[in-house]
Amino acid sequence: MPLLENVYNPDILNCLANLSNDEGFTPPEVVNRMLDMLPQELFRNMKTTFLDPACKTGVFLREIAKRLMIGLSEAIPDEEDRRKHIFTRQIYGIAITEMTSLLSRRGLYCSKYANGRYSIVPFDNPEGNIRFKNIEHYWEGNKCGFCGASKAQFDRAKDLEQHAYEFIHTAKVEGIWNMKFDVIIGNPPYQLNDGGNAASAIPIYQHFVRQAMKLSPRYLSMIIPARWFSGGRGLDSFRNELLNDNRMRVLHDFADASLSFPGVEIKGGVCYFLWEKDNPGLCRVISTKADGKTNESIRPLLEKNMDVFIRYSEQVSILKKVQAMSEHSFLEIVSANDPYGFDVREEGSYKRVRAPFSIKPFSGGVLFYYNGWRKDGVGYVDKMYIRKGHHLVDTFKIFVPRVWGVGNPISDWVNPFVVGKNTCSTETFLTIGPFKSELYAKNAILYMQTKFFHFMVSIMKNTQQAMQRVYSFVPLQDFSKPWTDKELYAIYALSDEEIAFIESMIRPMDLEGSADA
Repeated sequence: MPLLENVYNPDILNCLANLSNDEGFTPPEVVNRMLDMLPQELFRNMKTTFLDPACKTGVFLREIAKRLMIGLSEAIPDEEDRRKHIFTRQIYGIAITEMTSLLSRRGLYCSKYANGRYSIVPFDNPEGNIRFKNIEHYWEGNKCGFCGASKAQFDRAKDLEQHAYEFIHTAKVEGIWNMKFDVIIGNPPYQLNDGGNAASAIPIYQHFVRQAMKLSPRYLSMIIPARWFSGGRGLDSFRNELLNDNRMRVLHDFADASLSFPGVEIKGGVCYFLWEKDNPGLCRVISTKADGKTNESIRPLLEKNMDVFIRYSEQVSILKKVQAMSEHSFLEIVSANDPYGFDVREEGSYKRVRAPFSIKPFSGGVLFYYNGWRKDGVGYVDKMYIRKGHHLVDTFKIFVPRVWGVGNPISDWVNPFVVGKNTCSTETFLTIGPFKSELYAKNAILYMQTKFFHFMVSIMKNTQQAMQRVYSFVPLQDFSKPWTDKELYAIYALSDEEIAFIESMIRPMDLEGSADA
């Protein structure tokens, strides 16, 4: 009886519908750059074992197989015997969906079934060494205890893939293959929608890195978003672990993700690294800016008295000069997220509860800025709905959107603007202030539109969101006067080279975009 009559052949449309938003495919040239970081003698050893814990197309395993076929040509002269040895004893994969398991086997074995007639290596099972298990999440209340996925979003019918990736949904990961791996390498899924708005998602790539480390390979290499450099949403502890791990020996950082994934936008860029279990030391950091220019340095990932990764070595020297002045931080006058307490959700749900408001003024009403709720974005709300930040309501202050960029007005859908007394806003904005007068607030905006200011923000900001903490390294100034870049460069005694670096990193702000309320 023909093989395909005995094997379940899924409908391709169902497979496509099951794809997650994380199944971006890694270009072969990126894979080979990652493999180049490894000691090449690994590919001349018959006993070296490799694992890709997040197979999508099988490209990592395919490129590894190519190198092994060349490297073992003397040890195993017969090409057929060599291929059989490599494919059955040296390279292994765990696919993230059923479709990617088929793609991976097709890319590696030339057949989506490893025991099919067209498979270049005969296995006695259809999976070969690329497995896929459609397992379920482990619910602890409304969240998965392994990855934090939302039960409302992923508690789905059993015939749909759960995106509960096997590698990170097992307490004893060493039991998956019951063997040790010399090299673990891959491109894991990056995030899962958590059931909030369209842009809401939780990172999960850190779970793959941690789980891989539990297997204690000799070498670990993964390509992941670079937003872990400064932590945030579930990444703070992960950031601390990696930055304090002296086994991180090579880090390639790309501020523009399209340099690695053409046509793909990943806020904050991407990076890939090499972790060596038995070879601790300083890290070789290769930073590639958006213009493609690179900078290389040998340094610790965590500079003294820092808790975030400083992306470029030039940033370190400038930051040290600023910190030598021992000034207060601009962060001291920046509110936390949701400064007036309007981000209210229904109990046990992400559905927003919006405060009643009017587009017309009324007695006792507070001028209310709510861009994102309505196109006009301004109305009036009763003070009773203001749950916090009461001390800011009757002051001069600045509203700045949380998605305010770093010197790139093309993507800044609104610039900071001054507002007067009796005003508040939704969580769309952060509040900066209070200020003694409208003049002080306007001078603060001029400071915020300098290249120096945006450069200091860029040290911490590597995602679209500009939360309170991104202002940590920005020094606070005297706002009784306006500020220019020339004055600021002189105050901090920046060299011509440092000034040129700032100028190359930050575009001029569009000052005409500012507005006074």
